[in-house]
Amino acid sequence: MRRSRIAAYVGSVLLTVGLVLTGTATAQAAPSAATGGYVALGDSYSSGVGAGSYISSSGDCDRSTKAYPYLWSAANHPSSFSFTACSGARTDDVLAGQLGPLNSGTSLVSISIGGNDAGFSDVMTTCVLQSDSNCLSRIATARAYVDSTLPGKLDNLYSVIRGKAPSARVVVIGYPRFYKLGQTCLGLSETKRSAINDAADRIDTVIAKAAANHGFVFGDVRTTFSGHEICSGNSWLHSVDWLDIGDSYHPTASGHSGGYLPVLNSAA
Repeated sequence: MRRSRIAAYVGSVLLTVGLVLTGTATAQAAPSAATGGYVALGDSYSSGVGAGSYISSSGDCDRSTKAYPYLWSAANHPSSFSFTACSGARTDDVLAGQLGPLNSGTSLVSISIGGNDAGFSDVMTTCVLQSDSNCLSRIATARAYVDSTLPGKLDNLYSVIRGKAPSARVVVIGYPRFYKLGQTCLGLSETKRSAINDAADRIDTVIAKAAANHGFVFGDVRTTFSGHEICSGNSWLHSVDWLDIGDSYHPTASGHSGGYLPVLNSAA
């Protein structure tokens, strides 16, 4: 989520995040889309919150030169590159403010979206500050939204993307699991960690199905992040960051270069 939203939400407690809330692509590979324009849409997992090196002109969107869309563009030299992903974005925000660069010449689109719609920053706040039972209850509420409402939101957004970029290869990027389980690790209980991972799996399942329904590629980052979750000893995800709360539960620069970029490379 946007840093301002997080600060307002957490207030004096100074905790937690935007779980705004690539691995192998789940659709057949195609020739590189670098010959046309590339448009990078989505939330903070695409803009690069947590990776540092933010582009000053991006303001609260916190677009990073270490984010996977920027890295892909630098390596592949598409004919044009439009980086409109923004921290805090929901599906309606993408519809309202990110789709302007899409056109018939767009050959590649990447997007991560859905975590903010499901309210996962509130999930993480609840799980960090409250009991196991309260955490599990809040996750159940988020899962109900993911199952009942998110599919329609994604379907509408994906239809609009296809209409504006009829020839583009669209890569829908998922979310990683957050915790390596079965480890001695300070912080949340194993019960909470397991439930959070299950919630990430659930939203990925829903996103992947919606993507497949539109003929889009799903980029699954859970494989590339395996062994690099929080509590792994070599995490590519920030835990609670007391020095910069907005970074909490977002990928590091290594997460973008080692976790996301290989998946986009495989899928594009």
